[in-house]
Amino acid sequence: MTVLRASRGAVVLLAVLFAAPAWPAEPEPSAVDPAVLARIRDAALASDWAYQRLSDLTDKIGPRLSGSPQAEAAVQQVAAALRGAGLTVTLQPAKVPHWVRGEERAELVEYPDRPAGLTQQLRLTTLGGSVATPKGGLTAPVLVVHSFDDLTAHAAEAKGKIVLFDRAFDQELANNGQAMAAYGQAVAYRVKGASAAARVGAVASLIRSVGGADFRLPHTGVMKYEDDAPKIPTAALSAEDAMLVARLAAQGRVEMHLTLSPQTLPDADSHNVLADLPGSDKADEIVLVSGHLDSWDLAQGAIDDGAGVTAAMGAVQVLKSLGLQARRTIRVVAWMNEENGSGGSKAYFEANKDKLAQQIAVIESDSGAGRPLGLHAAVTPDSVEKLSAITAALQPIGATAIERRDGEVGADIAPLQEAGIPGFAPMVDTREYFFYHHTAADTLDKVKPENLRRQVAVMAVLAYYLAEMPEPLPRVAVKK
Repeated sequence: MTVLRASRGAVVLLAVLFAAPAWPAEPEPSAVDPAVLARIRDAALASDWAYQRLSDLTDKIGPRLSGSPQAEAAVQQVAAALRGAGLTVTLQPAKVPHWVRGEERAELVEYPDRPAGLTQQLRLTTLGGSVATPKGGLTAPVLVVHSFDDLTAHAAEAKGKIVLFDRAFDQELANNGQAMAAYGQAVAYRVKGASAAARVGAVASLIRSVGGADFRLPHTGVMKYEDDAPKIPTAALSAEDAMLVARLAAQGRVEMHLTLSPQTLPDADSHNVLADLPGSDKADEIVLVSGHLDSWDLAQGAIDDGAGVTAAMGAVQVLKSLGLQARRTIRVVAWMNEENGSGGSKAYFEANKDKLAQQIAVIESDSGAGRPLGLHAAVTPDSVEKLSAITAALQPIGATAIERRDGEVGADIAPLQEAGIPGFAPMVDTREYFFYHHTAADTLDKVKPENLRRQVAVMAVLAYYLAEMPEPLPRVAVKK
């Protein structure tokens, strides 16, 4: 999942719970046959094809960090599955970063009232893109701060220290339907913390993990170095260990020995997987349905984003299995490198920058495998009404909410959205998403097959409707 997705764009709730009985009986001229949409929904709910693909991806390949052998194995596995479904498959080249984690250890070697000879091991994980500590690690006092402003206020104390940003993820906000907003608030410290600490002379930086459950699980994710600051090593402590360090530091001096040995290797050659279900009379026009194929390296990447990419695959497989051919071509894209560079997204945009008029709508699933509730739609206000046939078709599974947005709804489709193309994403229950996101617990057992079937239904109905409607939705004005 991209790091600043939740912070972009003003979110405007225009319509929720659009149900067929509440909609005007008179269909608009562009309506797609509701009986066909119902067939698509029911076929998706009866199929475990997507879950089988997810099982193959997670159990037979596992972690898929860009540049790794596992990532390329996933490319070949997914391409073979889509060919087997009868789709026309293309591997689109993309250059991607190749970062390797290495060793990661942290130990408290001094703290108030420490019994002689005792130390405490901490649970942490290196943040993606971090540089290494010196060979053998480094030992330094810890400065605990709770915000960037707090760091500024204590800047004089930071030189030569390890700065810990003890900023908690707001799970209460997530419990009330605003998980992405909570993520956006906390993830700023993951992305910018190292450079902020380096500017005031810190030798390393740590964050409290960006996640909502206290399972002593460190959460990884990408960080970025800024040009005006030295590069210092950085990692995420589990929430429990960050709280431990903060409690001890409130009593007196705390010292930590930190060892991180990641490497940044030369960029690697990789691929997006593209698979087309050709259209009939408007085959040169494309409706794109997608998820990202790469994952972090701590676990199987089942919810981020195995569920999303296999739901996208399943959506088109359902249409193919029903023998349906929409007016426009429906294209599956399994993106490579969403997590730490967006190399696949950039490659697709570059290849299509002179054909953007033929890109009609873009859909991306990258918010986990919770129960689908409806759609996020980056469309014009007048376009929301045109989606009533979709919400009517999805009413039996309770996926009837529509949240209109002015900003991006997916990291990989963001460049296409910025060009004015309408964008969509399944709206899913994310209350528990950040319990497991970017951790060693992102495994297949976290995905309920029923929820995945429902997500396939949402994406299949949406993709077919957008590809079949006589006139495409209008372009969206790009805010400068």
